[in-house]
Amino acid sequence: MARFELKLPKMGESVAEATITSWLKNVGDTIEMDEPVLEIATDKVDSEVPSEVDGKLVEVLFEVDDVVQVGQTIAIIETDGGSSEETASNDVDTIEVADEAPSGYAEAATKTAEEQMEKGKETAGKNDYSASDSFYSPLVKNIAKQENISLSELESIKGTGMDGRVTKNDILQFVEDKKIGKVVTSSTQPSSPAAPPSHSAAPKQAPKATPVSVNGEDEIIEMSRMGKLISHHMVASVQTSAHVQSFIECDVTNIWNWRKKNKEAFQKREGENLTFTPIFMEAVAQAIKDFPMINIAVDGDKIIKRKNINLGMAAALPDGNLIVPVIKNADQLNLVGMAKAVNDLAGRARDGKLKPDDTQGGTYTVTNVGTFGSIMGTPIINQPQVGILALGAIRKVPAVVDTPQGDFIGIRMKMFLSHSYDHRVVNGALGGQFVQRVAQLLEGFDPNRSI
Repeated sequence: MARFELKLPKMGESVAEATITSWLKNVGDTIEMDEPVLEIATDKVDSEVPSEVDGKLVEVLFEVDDVVQVGQTIAIIETDGGSSEETASNDVDTIEVADEAPSGYAEAATKTAEEQMEKGKETAGKNDYSASDSFYSPLVKNIAKQENISLSELESIKGTGMDGRVTKNDILQFVEDKKIGKVVTSSTQPSSPAAPPSHSAAPKQAPKATPVSVNGEDEIIEMSRMGKLISHHMVASVQTSAHVQSFIECDVTNIWNWRKKNKEAFQKREGENLTFTPIFMEAVAQAIKDFPMINIAVDGDKIIKRKNINLGMAAALPDGNLIVPVIKNADQLNLVGMAKAVNDLAGRARDGKLKPDDTQGGTYTVTNVGTFGSIMGTPIINQPQVGILALGAIRKVPAVVDTPQGDFIGIRMKMFLSHSYDHRVVNGALGGQFVQRVAQLLEGFDPNRSI
């Protein structure tokens, strides 16, 4: 018999970890190749992890709700045949994973580590980074150990990475500040009760949530996992970016009439529904090519100018939450290709079949608030992007129409475009010119355009 390690597979760009949501197989169950063993969830989508071999599940290394890193061994499957090399490699990999595995699985490694620390490491207790509820990358942990940074100090660092994680730059800046005396830590402060209080050095207190009074008639509802993630991302985005908005009204009468005339022929020829979304996305992609400094991200004091134009589009999930799948290289698609991409991602979002990679790599986001009847909105930026465009509801309104024969009042189809952007790097001129360019492209739509 041979033992096969089932590892958490790579799930897409920048996805480093996942949460186990349920085990589909129990210890002792027989498993066939490609049969799902467990379900996992990233910060965007849920997916299954299939077995790569036939065999029997003999050991589960993580429990439901545990967070697992990509590449970690999550279960052991016993297979027929094979060599002892697989078992030997299992022993090596088990030691490598032990410091981040649950306590039961890491008991031996923890005991060894404690014995080593008792032999001369005075800071052993305070440097047990695995005791923290926060995630720290191996690089950050290594720097912390080398610089003798305690767990309490590490947890006090305000991270600038995704989900507020501490990055390499964050911890290096902390080390530099500590060397020049900018950081006052518990390990360097004298613990004297007679020391006079220093108002200038008093740590800032985190804002406390306002207590909520609950009576017997109220219903308490636990937030879903997705709801908690969305709540965290929204608050983090507002705290990170200086949000400002620009609004513009756009006449889309030509687009309305053109779609009405061509949607049936498009359906028959392409087998796809022709909605307004791909037309709008096409205009946004073109506007980004005209204003490439909208297609950027901020990394500390540096600006990253994205080469590819990857448009995220907010789509509704069956539970009422929103997800943002990404149309990769949107500027390279014609209208037919854009329509197919939009319909495919929207359909798989509704069916819960998006893959982790489908939500990664976005450089700019579009959300259609008009779907819910809103004429405009002030959307929150999808980090680490610097802009997001909200499409309002298309309304039939009276408007002044300018013609060679003079002005007259006519019935026109109009909508509002709401552009939220990060004022740290996008000034009002760029933010306003970009949304104005989108409006110009939509208003200049050719009503005689062929499909």
